[in-house]
Amino acid sequence: MGRSQESFNKKNVRNKKEKKRKEKEEKRMARKEAEKKSPDDMIAYVDEHGRITDAPPDPSDKEEIDAEDIELGVPTRDEEDDNPVRKGTVSFFNDAKGYGFIKDLETKQNLFVHINNCHDEIKEGNMVTFEIGAGQKGPAAMNVKLHK
Repeated sequence: MGRSQESFNKKNVRNKKEKKRKEKEEKRMARKEAEKKSPDDMIAYVDEHGRITDAPPDPSDKEEIDAEDIELGVPTRDEEDDNPVRKGTVSFFNDAKGYGFIKDLETKQNLFVHINNCHDEIKEGNMVTFEIGAGQKGPAAMNVKLHK
C-alpha cells in the first residue's frame, strides 16, 4: 500500500530497473543455451587444398600411402654442381663504398660482392669467376677473380 503514494518518476525508475533485470536474465539464459552445444558443432576440417571447412572429408577420396615412401630428414640436393666456381658479369660496382652486384650467368641471380672478397680490381661489365658463399644478409660472391 505504500506504493500508491509514489511519484511518477519513482515508478518510471522502478519499471526501468525491472526491465533491465529481465533483459539481463534473458541474456544469461541465452548464454547458457549456447554453452549446451555439443563439441561436434565446434569441429573444423581441413580439405586437401588446406582450406578450413565445416564438412568432414569424403572417405572415398582418401589415398593409401606406404610408410616406406615417406622420406625423413633433410632432403638431398640434386642440383649441386661438382665445380663450385661460377661465371658472371658485374652489373654494378661502387668503388667509393666498396661493394657491388654480380649477375650469375647460369641462374641469372644477382649476388652481393664486397671488395674484401675480390682478388682483382673489378668494374661494371667485367666477366668474373666466383664462388657462392653465405653473406650477412644472404648469398654473396666469394673469391672473385677476373675471367680471362
